[in-house]
Amino acid sequence: MHPALPANLPRRARLLRSLRATLDAAGFVEVETPVRIAAPANEPFIRPPASGDRFLRASPELQMKRLLAAGVPRPYQIGPCFREGERGARHAPEFTMLEWYRAPGTYLEILADLEALVRDAARDVAGSGRVAFGSTTVDLAREWERIPVREAYRRWAGWDPVESWDAARFDEDMALSIEPALPRDRACVLIDYPAPAAALARLSPADPRVAERWEMYAGGMELANAFGELLDAAEQRRRFEAARAEKIANGETPMPLDEDFLAAMPAIPGPAGGAALGVDRLCMLLCGADEIDAVRAFPG
Repeated sequence: MHPALPANLPRRARLLRSLRATLDAAGFVEVETPVRIAAPANEPFIRPPASGDRFLRASPELQMKRLLAAGVPRPYQIGPCFREGERGARHAPEFTMLEWYRAPGTYLEILADLEALVRDAARDVAGSGRVAFGSTTVDLAREWERIPVREAYRRWAGWDPVESWDAARFDEDMALSIEPALPRDRACVLIDYPAPAAALARLSPADPRVAERWEMYAGGMELANAFGELLDAAEQRRRFEAARAEKIANGETPMPLDEDFLAAMPAIPGPAGGAALGVDRLCMLLCGADEIDAVRAFPG
């Protein structure tokens, strides 16, 4: 085990208590959904491990949204998720995710939730909004910069993915040009993604070429991903089928469609918003740890 664990596991415990306390105080309800599921979302390059005739979830997203449809307006869940082939300093095949949803609610309200979660966690775990991470001091109390995705690509990659969509180029430039250029001394948010890069998000009423999606970074590390939720079942089915076809074209195992989720979608109150936060990565940031093994007792 990593030598930093004896110091970091108590900090991780404080982090979990802080996350729950902030959400509980805001009227959210902690829930549990199955870890073994029949139909994960078809997301290219994300491979949920098989578990008998089912799969270990890569995310509880579809089940959480069914709770929205059942009349639970603010559910949250902290629990294990799984992805094959992901192992590195910031990745483990089993990891801990926090997901929370609002219905009704917007992706901007979800962003405000995250700001409160991170602010409170920094206070409760690190004792301050300023944390040392690598060679940088990250000021989490400083106002978070919001950068439209197309502006980021124009500035740092020299093209506009909204005007000229290219999936391969978009992913390559995100890794090689955009993420390295983001500020590291504070939190920032990439917001309003090109529509093809947000399969579960609704399109912006102001500009249907972009979708209501944001990702939050701090210290150069992605921590959270959020959507203004798509609530049109017919459109969601079309997107699922397109993603399934893309997985097949990539040589990946396609997932069955979650018909229970699609049937429940019309009952979700709108607008709705939801987010996923990597608990391990937030713990890394607040502990000043440079690898996930330093904050997970059994990283796999």
